[in-house]
Amino acid sequence: MNDANAVKRHTLSVLVENAAGVLSQVSRLFSRKGYNIESLAVGTTDDPAISRITIEVLADNAMIEQIMNQLRKQFPVYSVQELLPERSIRRELVMFKVRAETPDIRNEIIQIANIFRASIIDVSLKSLTLALIGDETKAEAMQRLLEAFGILELVRTGMVALERGAYTISDENKEQAEFNLGKNFL
Repeated sequence: MNDANAVKRHTLSVLVENAAGVLSQVSRLFSRKGYNIESLAVGTTDDPAISRITIEVLADNAMIEQIMNQLRKQFPVYSVQELLPERSIRRELVMFKVRAETPDIRNEIIQIANIFRASIIDVSLKSLTLALIGDETKAEAMQRLLEAFGILELVRTGMVALERGAYTISDENKEQAEFNLGKNFL
C-alpha cells in the first residue's frame, strides 16, 4: 500500500474565534464529509478572543488536505495547522475512579499510580480517584492494570497538542491567520 494512501492519526490545531456556535460549525464540517473525530479538545488561548481546537482524526493524506482546506474556508477559522508527531507534544488527562475497599488494595493502586506518575485526587473507604497526564499508550497501559481492581468510572479530556521548542505557527499559516484575523474584525 502506498504510504500517502495509508490511513493514520492526524492532529490538527485550529485557531478560531471564541464565539458561540463556532465549535458546532467546525464539527459539522467533519460530519458532512463523513469523517469521524477521534479526539476533540477546545479552550481559550492567551488571547481570550481566540480558542484553540485540537482535533485528531484518522485519515489518509488526501483526506487530511481536504479537511484542512475546508476548515480554512470557514469564516471563524483563523488558522489550521497539522501538528506532526516528530515536532509536537501530545497529552491527555485521564481520570480513573477505581474500586479500593481494603488498605492492601489501596496500597497496590497507589504503587501503580506512582509508577505512572499519576496523582491521587480523591480517596474514600471504597475507592481511589487517580489523574494521569500522558499520551494514549500510557493511559491504556494504566487502564489495563487498573481493570483488575474494577474501574468504576473513567473520563478522558481528549488530546491537546503544541509544537515543540521554537516551532510555532509556520510563516505560511501565520500570514493566513493574520489575514483571517483582519478579515474577521473589519
